[in-house]
Order: sequence, then structure tokens, then C-alpha cells
Amino acid sequence: MKTIMLVDDSATMLMSIKSVLVKAGYGVETASHGKEALTKITGGLRPDLIISDVNMPQMDGITFTREVRKTAGMRFTPILMLTTESEAGKRAEGKAAGATGWLVKPVQSDQLLGVIKQVVPGA
Repeated sequence: MKTIMLVDDSATMLMSIKSVLVKAGYGVETASHGKEALTKITGGLRPDLIISDVNMPQMDGITFTREVRKTAGMRFTPILMLTTESEAGKRAEGKAAGATGWLVKPVQSDQLLGVIKQVVPGA
């Protein structure tokens, strides 16, 4: 089973996306901000995919992505940014930090699952 880490400060968003992913057969780990997620990863968690919000307290998604890319074994793990941010500058900043893709909220379940299948081998 592939494991996906969801990072979002919205409990509603975490619950909603987790429900979609679990129904699709994925294991799901959650964190409410980048700092919490980074602690789990530096503690040994190795998800097959990370889906992160951009605007969060304590550590935003772009800083989190940059830090994940410095972590051993996480250089090539796909990271999708799922956010309300759609401006080109933010997207470029995310890509420079190491984000694999960018999805704008709200995202449809079938669209999200389709993107996951594209970026996670064997998903």
C-alpha cells in the first residue's frame, strides 16, 4: 500500500482529502503544518507522496518542501502543493523549492487521484 502524507492547517481539508485517499486504497499520514510534518519525516517516515498546503502557521509549504528535499532519502519523493494560491510567482517559488506539481483548491477527487497516479509509480 502506498502512503501519502497530507499537510494542511485546515482540519476540514485534511479530513476531506484523507477520506478520498483512504477510499482509493492509500495509507494516509497527516500533519497540521510543515514543522509537524518535517518532524515525522526526520523521525523516519518515508511517504510515497506528500501533498502540502502553502499557507500554514509555524512552517509554510514552500519552506517545508525545501527542508524535505534536504532530508536523506526524500530527494525524489513527489511533492504536490494543494493550495488556493494560483499566481505564477508562487508556483515558480514552489517549483524552485522542489515541488513536483501544483493543484489549486478546490480540487475534484477524480482530478486529485489522476494526478497521484501520474506522479507515484505503481499508485
